[in-house]
Amino acid sequence: MENMSLNEKINDLVVKMAKEPNVIENYHALSELYLQQQDYDKVMSVLDSLLAIKPDDVQALVGMGTMWFYERDFRKSLQYYNKALEVNPKNFLIYYNIGNVFAEWKNFSKALFYYNRAIDLNSSNPAIYNAIALLYQDIEDYVEAKAYYEKALSLDPENIDALIDMGNVCFKLFDYETALKLFKKVFVLNPDNELIAVCIANALTLMKDEKQAYMYYDKALSMTDDKYKILICYAISLTEFKKFAEAEDMFKKAIEFDKNSPNAYVLLANLYTSLGSKSVEISFTLGNGCIIHKSFLAVFNISFSIFIKSPIFSFDLSSTR
Repeated sequence: MENMSLNEKINDLVVKMAKEPNVIENYHALSELYLQQQDYDKVMSVLDSLLAIKPDDVQALVGMGTMWFYERDFRKSLQYYNKALEVNPKNFLIYYNIGNVFAEWKNFSKALFYYNRAIDLNSSNPAIYNAIALLYQDIEDYVEAKAYYEKALSLDPENIDALIDMGNVCFKLFDYETALKLFKKVFVLNPDNELIAVCIANALTLMKDEKQAYMYYDKALSMTDDKYKILICYAISLTEFKKFAEAEDMFKKAIEFDKNSPNAYVLLANLYTSLGSKSVEISFTLGNGCIIHKSFLAVFNISFSIFIKSPIFSFDLSSTR
């Protein structure tokens, strides 16, 4: 089957299954092929058919739980994981997946319980430590989160999720130097990721390295057509270096790029406010096409420094569970 196309492999397996409907391995193989094809409905259909033949097939139960997890039906997901746990209570992956469900429900204690149970069964899997770190990050315990990211990276120094997430945590802890090292390591591993380039540029801005910061913003802009948030970050960086005229132009470029998003309008208004341009008005277009004119001085009387630490600027790249 090595030289066959994906569709040919699928058709071949379907024929085999018609002749031998009770061969369990064929169901697993077919579900894997549909997964490669990203046809998730067919993955679930095949696994459902398998469970009709063999209700205690752990791989199929975990697979169905995972499919429902990504459909964000966590109750159904948990039902399948619990059935799998009844069949095999020594499988660390099942505990890990149940922990993910409770993490999505923001049930810290139960998520932590299941993650720790997974560690009891497999203490060398970095994904579990990364998941626990995300738990602590969710409750803004960044010191504890950092400790678990460090453990994950001790097991897998090139774990991109852990590198990114620990970089975000270091940003929250104002440890920009460590964040920069982590983001640069990710960029070496994934040099086509414009968001990582922005994270590097943001860290360089806060470390007052003007030339290098601009270089990474320019790199990021050259790597994607979706430039709105990058332009905003670039503009904020320019204000940090007191390049106010250039920052104004950059905010205006962002507005031209996306006239319906409010962030660039708000930040440009804030820039004018901080510079004392009291008479200027700003307009922004809402999704319904209505143009609203507001005095930014009255409406957006917010310190510009707030925005440099806002989610817009920090460009959080948190991994998913």
